[in-house]
Amino acid sequence: MVNLIRRDVILQKKYLLTYIPFIVFFIIMESHPALTFLVASIFIPFNAFAYDEKAETNILLNSLPYTRKEIIAARYLGAIVYMVLAIGLTSLALLAFGEPFTMKDIAIGNSLFLLFAALTFPLFYILKSGHTFTVVLLSFLILAGIGPQIVIFLAERLTAITDFIARFSVSTLYTGAGVIVMVIYALSWGFTAFIYQRKAF
Repeated sequence: MVNLIRRDVILQKKYLLTYIPFIVFFIIMESHPALTFLVASIFIPFNAFAYDEKAETNILLNSLPYTRKEIIAARYLGAIVYMVLAIGLTSLALLAFGEPFTMKDIAIGNSLFLLFAALTFPLFYILKSGHTFTVVLLSFLILAGIGPQIVIFLAERLTAITDFIARFSVSTLYTGAGVIVMVIYALSWGFTAFIYQRKAF
């Protein structure tokens, strides 16, 4: 399974040359640190999916001595591994440019990444191959563009919910949100494994 995780990096060697400039671009554009952590985490896992779609890699993977559960596990565990690496690299880049950030920024950025991954990873095994990455990319851009406005809009109108949330401490809210995200990620993992077990290649 470790080799499956390493495979994503090996196949993307030429793209990795653009990884640091990609992060630096968001820093120079003075993007919110949470957004920078989010896009840095997305880079490798979703590029891997895009590559696999073009090359129809699943046919090859299923001919190797790995179970389908292991292939999916490598996807989900690999995403977490690359997220951790992205945290380190992005933190170093932000420090190098003298940009302040907090653990809150890391927590928000990576919680959003895990949530986005949980919602979109299954699509790569549900939708027709060749179109999924485009759908996911457009979804991300749309959510990044209008997501904050939607949250503000709902917060202003659903005051009962916001008042209820305001009763909890910040640490409780972050812990609760983290647990919810991890549960959703685990459910997504199980759902994707279920689909992949029954998919014909």
